[in-house]
Amino acid sequence: MIPLFLRPMHAVTNYLKKNQTRFIRELCEYLKFPSVSAQSEHRADMVACANWLVAHCNGLGLETRLCPTAGHPVVVAKTPRSAAGTDRPRFLVYGHYDVQPPEPFELWQSPPFEPRLVGRSLFARGATDNKGQHLAHLKAVEAYLKTGTELPCDITFVIEGEEEVGSKSLAAFLKKHRKELQCEAIIISDTGMPSPKHPALTYALRGIAAFEIILRGPSRDLHSGIFGGTVDNPAMALCQLLAKLRDANGRVAIPGFYDDVEPLSAYERKQFKRLPFAARQYRDFLGVAKLFGERGYTPIEQRSARPTFEINGLTSGYQGEGSKTIIPAWARAKITARLVPNQTPARISNLVVRHLKRLCPPSVHLEVTTGHGAVPYLVSPKNSQAQAAVRALREAFGFEPVLMREGGSIPIVNEFKQILGADSLMLGLALPDDNAHSPNEKFDLGCFEKGQLMSAYLWRELGGVRRKA
Repeated sequence: MIPLFLRPMHAVTNYLKKNQTRFIRELCEYLKFPSVSAQSEHRADMVACANWLVAHCNGLGLETRLCPTAGHPVVVAKTPRSAAGTDRPRFLVYGHYDVQPPEPFELWQSPPFEPRLVGRSLFARGATDNKGQHLAHLKAVEAYLKTGTELPCDITFVIEGEEEVGSKSLAAFLKKHRKELQCEAIIISDTGMPSPKHPALTYALRGIAAFEIILRGPSRDLHSGIFGGTVDNPAMALCQLLAKLRDANGRVAIPGFYDDVEPLSAYERKQFKRLPFAARQYRDFLGVAKLFGERGYTPIEQRSARPTFEINGLTSGYQGEGSKTIIPAWARAKITARLVPNQTPARISNLVVRHLKRLCPPSVHLEVTTGHGAVPYLVSPKNSQAQAAVRALREAFGFEPVLMREGGSIPIVNEFKQILGADSLMLGLALPDDNAHSPNEKFDLGCFEKGQLMSAYLWRELGGVRRKA
């Protein structure tokens, strides 16, 4: 006999369990659309995919509409309005229906838009990034609506079609619909977890600041035999300049670079130690003889929670076959710095430019161009919403969740914070070998099913946080 207080949740979880075969079939239908936002020849496919999503959401009982933008449309789907007189919290679920280009086709073991099931893995472009992940949330809400189980929250889905090309229209869309989209938090499943035994809450992302450095010397390439020894070589000068920007301990040697960096707390470092990591396997995977990073930090901390300064490209002089004995007229480097919470692209850019000008010898001319930037993101993993998400992960997956920082940057998270004033809970369902952005992308169907459970429990937990408050 099921206790009375558990019966509503039992109806939801039982519905999810009974309908997995249909859910997988519907995911396969969704994956057949070649919704490649980066390629203009797929514009009609983008619209068809968005229309399929609208029809699917309407069929679940959601109030759904297709919203045009300057680019590809956004799908907005809402749970039915709560009864008059109630004050339920509202949350927003974000996802994207566009996918990466599938090329190179020859590396796929099956056509990228013909879903292929192998064991518990579903192979197709977009399976994990991001159609499967946000469909898991839709299925959880479906279970509530189809069983007549009252949702403890009002939920709005915002599913866009331009994430893979930089979410160009999203900020304008959010500003235009700011009042309608007001919420207490944003739920995003577009990140990952280390393994099915390590469900994860990602609570921080690194920011980024990009630069291009050019050193100009003579007005033209010069004969190195005739003129060598009388003019500075821009390529040599650039290498010498760049070599001064990092010390032997792996720290960035730019004055003020670390001024705003908060030290990792003992709590965070303890959480990092819970993440599965094998240094030898990691080294072999990267194909390096020895790992290198900022001294005093583990590789996991170095790649996710510490700032970096990386040369992304280095170009000068003759690059063709054989040799050409010249002193090049110029040398160029492309640089990106990954930033951690409290650092800002503007301040770091100023520090970098000032230091480069100080280091540059008078024998060459320095040009620095700043590029794109994104501020880091951090939400406390101890706050009530984050802990509600941890409880939902624990109950769905049956293992103690881990808390993660991601080394990459997701600018839309900051746009949500700036425009809607709400934090994001990043609850990724992708595994490390799911090949997002690569040939043979896949989605683990165990994660798909557990993700639905996690989402179902999440609404109960988040609604409980509001009631306690």
